[in-house]
Formats: sequence, structure tokens, C-alpha cells
Amino acid sequence: MNQSDLLFLVLIGIGLASLTLVTIQLLKPRRKDNAGEWYEGPCEDDDHPRGKR
Repeated sequence: MNQSDLLFLVLIGIGLASLTLVTIQLLKPRRKDNAGEWYEGPCEDDDHPRGKR
């Protein structure tokens, strides 16, 4: 086995590992917060006043 064969095997290994990681990320279910909606950012207190109802 010469140097170019070893380089080829290393590149094939890196490619397969990258493809595996991308596939796992795409197939993993996305997490939701407690409200059941997608998280879009921090809550603003102006949207929900804390006075008497």
C-alpha cells in the first residue's frame, strides 16, 4: 500500500463520517419547548404585562 492508497482511504473515511453525521442530524427529531411551539427567541415582558387581571 503506497501513500496515494492511504490518502484515498483516509478521504473515504472522512467522507463517510461526514455523511453519517449529516444523516443523523436530519433524522433526529427537533426538540420543542414546554409550550409545544418552536423556540424563536427570548420572551419580551411587554407582550405579557404583570398587572392585575
